[in-house]
Amino acid sequence: MLYTIIGAGIGGLTTALAFEKNGIDYQIFEQTPDLLEVGAGIWLAPNALQVLDHIGVLEEVQQKGNTINRITLGKADLSPLSDNYQDTIEKIFGFTTIAIHRAKLQKLLFDKIPTSKIHLGKGFNKYEELENGKIKVVFDDGHTVETDYLIGADGIHSKVRKQLFPTSNTRYSGQTCWRGIAELALDEEFHHRGMELWGNQIRFGISRISENKVYWFAVAIDKPNEKDQNQETHNKLLTMFQDFHPMVTNLISATPKEKIMRNDISDLKPLEVWHKNNILLIGDAGHATTPNMGQGGAQAIEDAYYLSELLKQESTKNIFEIFQQKREKKVHQIVKQSWNTGKMAHWKYGKGIRNFLLKNAPKKMIEKQMLTMYQIDKTVSIH
Repeated sequence: MLYTIIGAGIGGLTTALAFEKNGIDYQIFEQTPDLLEVGAGIWLAPNALQVLDHIGVLEEVQQKGNTINRITLGKADLSPLSDNYQDTIEKIFGFTTIAIHRAKLQKLLFDKIPTSKIHLGKGFNKYEELENGKIKVVFDDGHTVETDYLIGADGIHSKVRKQLFPTSNTRYSGQTCWRGIAELALDEEFHHRGMELWGNQIRFGISRISENKVYWFAVAIDKPNEKDQNQETHNKLLTMFQDFHPMVTNLISATPKEKIMRNDISDLKPLEVWHKNNILLIGDAGHATTPNMGQGGAQAIEDAYYLSELLKQESTKNIFEIFQQKREKKVHQIVKQSWNTGKMAHWKYGKGIRNFLLKNAPKKMIEKQMLTMYQIDKTVSIH
């Protein structure tokens, strides 16, 4: 049986490598002719790292990224509202979180896939379900392939999903996000510390991803589809965050204007089903979440693990249906919690109560929530 994966993002590439490990026949197609170095970072929490360990790439990820041993949610002046050292997490899982340049992770995964199985410059156009039960995949250049199963791993704006479920919709959160990578040396106390700082309906995130490289993001309320002129971006952000700790404006200033990206923050309105016949959606194509929990990439990576482990167990049952049963509760909880966290971060009123509750939340409770989120089933079964 041949599985055709559309999209060579982190979810699609991890799925390909998980299939490779389990001897599942696959091919993967990506619309871009080259892997572009997108100037953003990504957090890989222990649930994602367990899967990367499973497919044999964890050590390289650790070498190319930066360990985060302390996670701080704070006010604009760096004073903490919630400050979590990851000692217990490390004792249980053997590692904490890795912050890494997204492009480094993507290239690392890409280079592990046999060249005969990955095809660049192949934009998905449509699929046709044939009478013999196979699926014909049509690409933008007119090229076609036949396959037994089709996996849409083509992101939040998935073309596979749009054809499979035409009424599916993304949801704009009301917030937009600027991202960049600054070449700047942080003080040692921030080398292995991830931070998000909440101000007056704006917030700023910081994490070192390698020596003298720092990934940052800035979030504010705005109308959808707004654009900045390059020459405006610096001044706009510097003015917006002028009351924050100087580290924030230093990071903005140290980032070339043309390397600052702006994207609206959206998720996918939850779908009742992620599959139909021999077609399945994974990652952001099936359950895109806002980035407030740092779990978007991790959930796509988890999908790869669960799907490959289920498919290696020969069965007459509908594996795509079982896959969704295994995954949907956790995924829907993360989508909901991430959406609510994003809203809470930008409250206009009640910030004092919110900050009090965050500051006084029992550390054991926060730790328990993290442990639950980081667990994966090491003995995935179709039963």
